[in-house]
Amino acid sequence: MGDEFGVQYNFIGNGDEYQRLEAIKNSGGALIIPLDFPEAYDVSDPYLARMIGLDELRHWELAPSNPGLLVDAGIQVTFTAEGLKDPGMLIGQVRKAIDAGLSEEDALRALTATPASLVGMEDMVGTLRNGMLANFILTSGPLFNEGSKIVENWVQGEQYIIIDRSIPDLSGEYSLTSNDKSLNLKVIGEPGKHKGSFEVITQGKEGADTVMVKVKIKQEGEMIGLQFGPTEGVFDGTYRLNGNAFKGLIWKGKGENPSGEWIEWAAVKDNEVEKPKEAKRSALASERTDTLVTNIPEITYPFVAYGWKEQPAQEILLISNATIWTCEEDGIIENGQLLIADGKIKAVGQTIDLNALYGRTLPDIVQYDAQGAHLTPGIIDEHSHIAISRGVNEGTQASSAEVSIASVVNSEDVNIYRQLSGGVTAAQLLHGSANPIGGQSGIIKMRWGSTPEEMLIETDAPFIKFALGENVKQSNWGEYYRSRFPQTRMGVEQVFYDHFIRAREYGEAWDVYEEEMATLTRRQRRKGGFPTAPRRDLELETLLQIIESERFVSCHSYRQDEINMLMHVADSMGFTLNTFTHILEGYKVADKMFEHGAGGSSFSDWWAYKFEVKDAIPHNGAILWEQGVITAFNSDDAEMARRLNQEAAKAVKYGGVPEEEALKFVTLNPAKLLHLDDRMGSIKVGKDADFVIWTDHPLSIYAQARMTFVDGRRLYDQERDQVLRQEMREERARLVQQMLNAGGEGKKKPMERVPHRYHCDSATEEIR
Repeated sequence: MGDEFGVQYNFIGNGDEYQRLEAIKNSGGALIIPLDFPEAYDVSDPYLARMIGLDELRHWELAPSNPGLLVDAGIQVTFTAEGLKDPGMLIGQVRKAIDAGLSEEDALRALTATPASLVGMEDMVGTLRNGMLANFILTSGPLFNEGSKIVENWVQGEQYIIIDRSIPDLSGEYSLTSNDKSLNLKVIGEPGKHKGSFEVITQGKEGADTVMVKVKIKQEGEMIGLQFGPTEGVFDGTYRLNGNAFKGLIWKGKGENPSGEWIEWAAVKDNEVEKPKEAKRSALASERTDTLVTNIPEITYPFVAYGWKEQPAQEILLISNATIWTCEEDGIIENGQLLIADGKIKAVGQTIDLNALYGRTLPDIVQYDAQGAHLTPGIIDEHSHIAISRGVNEGTQASSAEVSIASVVNSEDVNIYRQLSGGVTAAQLLHGSANPIGGQSGIIKMRWGSTPEEMLIETDAPFIKFALGENVKQSNWGEYYRSRFPQTRMGVEQVFYDHFIRAREYGEAWDVYEEEMATLTRRQRRKGGFPTAPRRDLELETLLQIIESERFVSCHSYRQDEINMLMHVADSMGFTLNTFTHILEGYKVADKMFEHGAGGSSFSDWWAYKFEVKDAIPHNGAILWEQGVITAFNSDDAEMARRLNQEAAKAVKYGGVPEEEALKFVTLNPAKLLHLDDRMGSIKVGKDADFVIWTDHPLSIYAQARMTFVDGRRLYDQERDQVLRQEMREERARLVQQMLNAGGEGKKKPMERVPHRYHCDSATEEIR
C-alpha cells in the first residue's frame, strides 16, 4: 500500500521479524518492536508437549535475538513496552536482548536517538550535545548492568529524584549496645528501604536455639529509628530507639525499653554485608561478531516444520529412463529423457543429444536415473483455499470485487509443503462463496520458503470469484442473517445486473472524460478549463475489467437453472464466463456451456453434502469433457489437494475418459482455464520446469510423489523428507530439554493449535 500511494510507513512489529529479515529490510520502514519475549512452556508431560509447534519452540529460543538480528540487518529499530505486564520491565527485557546479541550502544540508540528521529524531534531530544533539551538520566552504574538503578531523571533541566543519594547507605553488620542489651545487628537493602535483623541465641529444654528477630528501620537523612520486639523468649515487649547515623558508621541515641525506662544505645559498624554482584553480560554477548551472533541456530524459510535453511538451486538436470506423460501431442514417451535448465524445460524425447544443445563443452549436468518411475507435469489446483491469512470471505455485502486474496497470501502455511508432497505445483487461491460477487483471486506456485509476493504468479489474466446457490442468499446461515440483500435466487440475478450496469456506466463516464480531455484546446488548457474526472471506484473498476475481458470469472455453482441464468447475464452484458467451478449439474447444460465458451472445474465425485447437490453424479466430468468443455478437477480442500492425481483417475472409472485425458484434468486443463497453458500444464520445451516424478503409474492409488520440481527447483524429495523428520525430532528434543531447565514459575500450559482449513463457506478467521 505504501508503494502504491508513495508513502513510507514505519511498522509496529510482533517480535518475530527475524524470521523474514530480508523482506522486512526491503520494506524500507523502521520497526517499533515489543520485547514481551515468550515464556517457557510446561513440557513436563511428554504427551501434552507434543501439542507445542516446532515454530513455537524455536520462537521461544530466538525471540530475544530479534532486536540484535534486526540491527545487524541494517533495519532501524526502537522498542515499545506494549505487551509487558509492567512497563518497568522494559530495561530488564532490553538486557535479555543484549545477552542475545544486541550491542549496548545499539540498545541505547533504540531507546533514545531512534525514537526521537521517528517522531521528527532529533534536533531536540535523543542525544546529548549542545543546544539539545536537557533531558537525561543518571544511573547508579552502567545502564544495562544488572542491579543498576535510575537515580535521577532530568526533563528540560528540571530534576526529578528517584533515589535520594543524600540518604546514607546503612547496610552492614553492627554491634549494638544499650544499658541492658548487647546484640549483633544485620542491615540489608537500599537507602530509605533498609531492613534489619538480630540473631539471638536462647537456651531451651532441648538446648541452644537461634531466634531471628526482625528490626523495623525508619530513616530520614541521618536521623534513624529502630523498633523491635516483642519476641517470645527474647524480648518481653517493644523497644523504640531513635538517634543519628554518622556517615553510616556509628549510630548513637536514646530510646525506651518495654518498661518505659529511657536508655542510651549505640551501634558500631563491624563489617559490610555482601551485596548482589552486578551481573556481567553473558558469554553470548561477549562472543558477538560484527554481523550476526555466531551461536544463533539457523533460521528456516518458512519458519515452520520442513522449512529450508537454504532454498534449492535451479539444477541443470537430465532425467533418464522415465515414462514421461507429456500431456501434449507426443503422448506418453516410454524410457524417455527430460532436460531442464534455468527453471525451464530444455528438451524432452526418447533420447536427448546434449552435444547438439551445448556443443562439445557441456555444463555440469546432474544425472538422475528414473528407471521404473513416471514423470508428469505438476498438478494445478484450479480452486484452493490454502495459504490464506485471516479469513477467506468478506461477506458483509453482496459484492466485494475490490478485495484481493493476493493481498493475504500466507507463505508459512505447511499445506504448501504437504501439497508439494502430493505433486501439486500451482493453485488458484479463491475468495469464498459468501456473496454473489466475491473477491479477486491470487494464483500461486508452491514456492515453499518464498515470501508471499514471490509465490504469486505474474499473469495478464487476473481472476475473480463469483458464486451462486445457497451460500450467497444465506440459506443456511441461521435466522441472524436476514438483512443483507440478496435473500432469493431472483435477488442474486439482480445483483449481477445492478453491478454490471453500474460498471458499464462508470466506464462510459471515464470514456467521456478522456474524450473531453483529448479535445481540449490550448486556450482551454491555459485557462484551466479541465473537465471533472469521475470518482475512482475500485469495485467498479474490477467489474469493468470483466466486461472488457481483462479479468476472468471463476464461478462457484451447482444447479443448472442458476448456471443458465449467469450465462444469460454474461451474454447480455457482452462477456464470457471463464470457469464454472464445482459445476455439479454441469452434465445437464454441458452443450450450452460449450456454446457459451465456459470451462468446468468440478469435483470428481462429491455429492449429498447439502441439498443443492442432490442431483450430482460422478460421471459429470466425463460428460463435460465429451461435450468439448475444457474440464478440470479441483480440491476446494487442503487434504484432497494432496491426492488430485487419484481424483483424476475417477474420470477413468466414471465415464471411461482415456488415461492421458484424465491426467489433463489436473494438469493441462486447469492451466488452460487459468490462461497459463503457455507456461505450464504439460511437458513441452520452453515451459516452466514444473513436474513430478512418481513411484508408480500417476493415476494409481499406490503412486507417491518421489520428487516435485517447481521452476526447476527440487522442492520436495522423499529422501530429504525423511532426513528433515529426523532433524526436527532432534531439534524438538534439544528445545524441550532447554525448556525443562529454564527457570521461572508458572510456565505456560501447552495448548493445541488447530488451524482452520478454509473452504468456500468458511465465515470466520483462522482459528489457532
